[in-house]
Amino acid sequence: MCTLLRIFGFVAVVATLAATAPDLVAPTAWAGENPSVTSRQRNEKRAFTDSEITEGFMKTAFGAEYHLAGRVDRIRKYEVPIRVFADGTRADRKAQLARIVGDIAAKVQHLDIAMTDSSETANIKVRLVRDRDLYRTITTFYGSERAKEIRSSLDPQCLSGFRKNDNFEIEHSDVILTVDNGDFVFFDCAYEELLQSLGPINDTSSVPWTMFNDNVSMGYFDIYDQYILNLLYDPRIKAGMTVQEVKAVLPAVLAGVRAWVKKVNNLPE
Repeated sequence: MCTLLRIFGFVAVVATLAATAPDLVAPTAWAGENPSVTSRQRNEKRAFTDSEITEGFMKTAFGAEYHLAGRVDRIRKYEVPIRVFADGTRADRKAQLARIVGDIAAKVQHLDIAMTDSSETANIKVRLVRDRDLYRTITTFYGSERAKEIRSSLDPQCLSGFRKNDNFEIEHSDVILTVDNGDFVFFDCAYEELLQSLGPINDTSSVPWTMFNDNVSMGYFDIYDQYILNLLYDPRIKAGMTVQEVKAVLPAVLAGVRAWVKKVNNLPE
């Protein structure tokens, strides 16, 4: 379980981390090879009613667990192609992150997301840091007072936040991941933070099937959250839409999303 920070409507000050010597690492492992991940996949709930999917979408796409500015009663999402840049010295974690981004791209139908080698062209920047440097990095982003508040109230292992414009379109996201707390924590944090940096930013304890629940750890892109992200990135769901506007189109959108999620996961009829 990753405790997470949500920042939007706020321009974070980003500074370059001090260079550090590369860590010695084992050969790259993938999430599907991790015993903690595979056991969760075997026991995963795979069938959901329309009301179960709708409940999770509305609770995560609206609201925010922690925010500094702006309204939280509108849809927030990217309306442009998304490019992800990884900043850090761990080549194995960069490779894992690239596979995670590729997995998300393959499972969200209308989402254009990919890695980039250029920091300048990226609208999601992922900082890969050692655990001992996490709070120093948080301080770099948000200042010492806010970093103390984050540490005392959330005690996070990883963080993410985004900046949106007046039309509720996300313009930039920052993600901080620790690289030395084990493979499962890295997979769990990377999936959750990347996905929430795309818009479904509100954690909820009342939906037991989503990784956007602080009591749930996944380590992979589960079927329930595929429904949430596919709903959010359907072209008929637009940044700035209200709850009532979303409810008006959601039944039609859900029908198409169901067909897509069934196809990419080989779900039964």
